[in-house]
Formats: sequence, structure tokens, C-alpha cells
Amino acid sequence: MTIRVSVQAATEDECVEGLAQLVDAGFQPVMMPRYLTDGRWMARAVPTTRAPAVADDGRGPVVPG
Repeated sequence: MTIRVSVQAATEDECVEGLAQLVDAGFQPVMMPRYLTDGRWMARAVPTTRAPAVADDGRGPVVPG
């Protein structure tokens, strides 16, 4: 099974920021921000083999919210 996550955003800057947050959480970009024909931006990432960095509060990169 391949795990992929996507960022969808209204602007290129928002998409870049979302992708940067995924990289900080231990993901590797596989599709850089791209403008789609339906007027939105999208980027994709996959988990890396390295363990994600732990947040300062010790909960890890994924926090329910």
C-alpha cells in the first residue's frame, strides 16, 4: 500500500506553505505545487523512511485538531 497525502490550496503560496509543513513532519514531496484546470493548487507527498521529528511538546508531528 502506498500512502500519499495531498495539499489543496487557493493560492500557490498557501500550497507551498502546506507542502513545507508536510516536509517538516517527515514527508517527501513527489509532486511540487501545480495549478490545476479547476482553479486550485495541489501538491503531493509521501512518508520518508526516516522517523518524523517530535514536536516540542513530545506529541509528535500529527496532532488531532
